[in-house]
Amino acid sequence: MPAKILDGKQLASQIEAELAEQVADFLENNGQQPKLAAVLVGDDPASGVYVKNKRLACERVGIDSELVRLPAETSEDELLSLIGRLNHDDEVNGILVQLPLPRQIREQKVLDAVHPLKDVDCFHPENVGLMVQGRPRYLPCTPHGCVQILHRYGIPVAGKHVVVVGRSEIVGKPVAAMFAQKDSPLGPEACNATVTLCHSRTHDLPAICRLADVLVAAIGKPRFITAEMVKPDAVVIDVGINRTEQGLCGDVDFAAVEPIASAITPVPRGVGPMTIAMLLVNTLAAARGQLA
Repeated sequence: MPAKILDGKQLASQIEAELAEQVADFLENNGQQPKLAAVLVGDDPASGVYVKNKRLACERVGIDSELVRLPAETSEDELLSLIGRLNHDDEVNGILVQLPLPRQIREQKVLDAVHPLKDVDCFHPENVGLMVQGRPRYLPCTPHGCVQILHRYGIPVAGKHVVVVGRSEIVGKPVAAMFAQKDSPLGPEACNATVTLCHSRTHDLPAICRLADVLVAAIGKPRFITAEMVKPDAVVIDVGINRTEQGLCGDVDFAAVEPIASAITPVPRGVGPMTIAMLLVNTLAAARGQLA
């Protein structure tokens, strides 16, 4: 039987409808519109598309958005100065710095400069620490999107073996931490997993992947996860978005894995739209948290 397609785009539309009502209620009760400021340095085409999609999503739910474009030759000090101004702007609730940044700018230095209350990407060490301790202020957008997909499709992970391939600070490490928590905002069935975090130095990676009840691919290599790496009836979450000569594809060889898995996210229409939806969730949460 073919795998169930976990349609992230459809779920994101549902979440946006829920958010639109919540944003309207926030505006009515507080007299202000939540606002997200996005900073784009340079003219990377993919980054431009991502920022455009985020702005359109803000419009759909009633969140105000501002795009600050800076030239590719912008210095680190100039970018830090801008972030300082946005940190002190009471009308801005969330700050998004689109990655990657030009080589002359240290990404970690910039991400650490965003005020933790406005860090709606959940990259600041204070917010990462709170998340790891199980008392999150915000949840990182892409990992939260993965958890939401499973939750909203009624796929519990409690007691299951989750294997995460990729140990990035943006996806791999945080999603592993979230699945391993004792509880979550979505309840105990959305966590309490036994988690294995794999990477480029993992010995016999295919064998470990085949142990997974839920396999999360976030390694950034096109079609890296093959049919031989997937246990029959496993659930496969493909976080990758790779641009190839044949078009967009994920980190999973979808055509080969889909007949084996019980459920799988496509690329596109999978995790990507959910990442943007979770950014909107965090922006509204930031607006609520800054009322005091």
